[in-house]
Amino acid sequence: MGFQLSPTSPTGKWLGFVTAVWVQAISGNNYTFSNYSDALKSLMALTQLQLNNLSVAKDVGKAFGLLAGLASDRLPTPIILLIGSVEGFIGYGVQWLVVSRRIQPLPYWQMCIFLCMGGNSTTWMNTAILVTCIRNFRKNRGPVSGILKGYVGLSTAIFTDLCSALFSDSPSSFLLMLAVVPFLVCLTAIIFLREVPPSATSSEEKEESRYFGAFNIVAVVVAVYLLAFDVTGTHGRLFSQAFAIILLILLASPLSIPLYLAVQNVNRSNSKSNLDIERHVIAEPLLAQETVPEIEKKPEAAAQAEEGVEIKRRRPVIGEDHTIFEALRTIDFWILFVSFLCGVGTGLAVMNNMGQMGLALGYVDVSIFVSLTSIWGFFGRILSGSVSEYFIKKGGTPRPLWNAASQILMAVGYILMAMALPGSLYIGSIVVGICYGVRGLIYNVLILNLPLGSFLFSGLLAGFLYDAQATRTAGGGNTCIGAHCYRLVFVVMAIACIIGFGLDVLLAIRTKGVYSKIYATKKSKKSSTVSNRH
Repeated sequence: MGFQLSPTSPTGKWLGFVTAVWVQAISGNNYTFSNYSDALKSLMALTQLQLNNLSVAKDVGKAFGLLAGLASDRLPTPIILLIGSVEGFIGYGVQWLVVSRRIQPLPYWQMCIFLCMGGNSTTWMNTAILVTCIRNFRKNRGPVSGILKGYVGLSTAIFTDLCSALFSDSPSSFLLMLAVVPFLVCLTAIIFLREVPPSATSSEEKEESRYFGAFNIVAVVVAVYLLAFDVTGTHGRLFSQAFAIILLILLASPLSIPLYLAVQNVNRSNSKSNLDIERHVIAEPLLAQETVPEIEKKPEAAAQAEEGVEIKRRRPVIGEDHTIFEALRTIDFWILFVSFLCGVGTGLAVMNNMGQMGLALGYVDVSIFVSLTSIWGFFGRILSGSVSEYFIKKGGTPRPLWNAASQILMAVGYILMAMALPGSLYIGSIVVGICYGVRGLIYNVLILNLPLGSFLFSGLLAGFLYDAQATRTAGGGNTCIGAHCYRLVFVVMAIACIIGFGLDVLLAIRTKGVYSKIYATKKSKKSSTVSNRH
């Protein structure tokens, strides 16, 4: 038998997952706009409103991610990844040509198109990765989704800190990284990531859970490592290069899992084990078994179609699948929609305007704030998922209460930034990161909300109010220095978050019964399991 590297072998399956993690670790480039926005503004002589509408174009690209979702059922994973990587290469490549002055700045509408392409490119990558990995690890969907989204949260910090370490925060070098690195990483996933049969036995599921734990540990170590680099101040060239090398080693460390499985496979071959043959025998009835419950459920579903299903659809339960048209007919959806708009829309405004916010408060380099937002967004995702799940199991606490808490925390952060106290931008970046991470768990549910929130809070609010305070520059753009530049913006966004807090509390009240039933069901299952043991 010997060494196997086919996609269907355990080694190939986990090698594919490692490349999927790498793609996620470089696919959060949508949130890096502040690292090069000031260069675009000065080169194209833009007002803040014009610059912010460029960032809106980037966020509109995310809304077109629905196309990637539709394509995922019709196109193979390599094609979806190729579309995303080529689109990103073109979108960010053209921006690099402009910022590096290799070509003259393009007309404004053309730049909007290329920023939209850059924003849309990551949706193809994320869709290909998430759909394929969930299909490959169907019985461990939760851990898979958490790991992949966690690495997306870290990707902005990974890009920002690598560029800071290697290229001294050069905007043109940063854009070149955004164009080339995702393209090359996607090529590795195109080669190794395929849809393969899921685990067949409970022992395989447990083994998968252990490996996922290792991926989580690596993610936390990377996050802490990035945070340590950010908070230790300015570094010399040699130290920065050493940091970059160690970071790349950490990101490559999950390769130890497929290598370990490859060694195991060789040892089993040498001992003439028949486990591989047994696995293929088991695999055939597995596919049939998975389709049986669907067939068995159809008569039951048909019998209830006229009497019960419509009632259930009019009372959506969090965690239950809905079509967009079913969701639009519910009050709870619109409460969640506006709440999401208040939290994520204001968060996007901060991330898109961080470059000018930092410059207004006297910071020449704003990359640390971009990185802090990314890192604490990662911790926000981890904490919100585990903490909310714990309190659901313990007392049926509705998840919207945690969203409400994040809204209040966000409002406090905006007030601190409005006061412009020493260090307030550091605190604000951390708070916005945590709260945006909490909301990021329901990101895919309301993807169309992103461009609307970006347009209202970043494109209109921040753009108009900044321009009202700014002074014209010789080239036709404008600039503003001082705490007053964004003070009113922060106050308005704090009010929006307070409104969002009220909506989240209302949603928690409306869904309290649902979570009480979830808690009661889990409690009864737990008690029955204990009684059966005795």
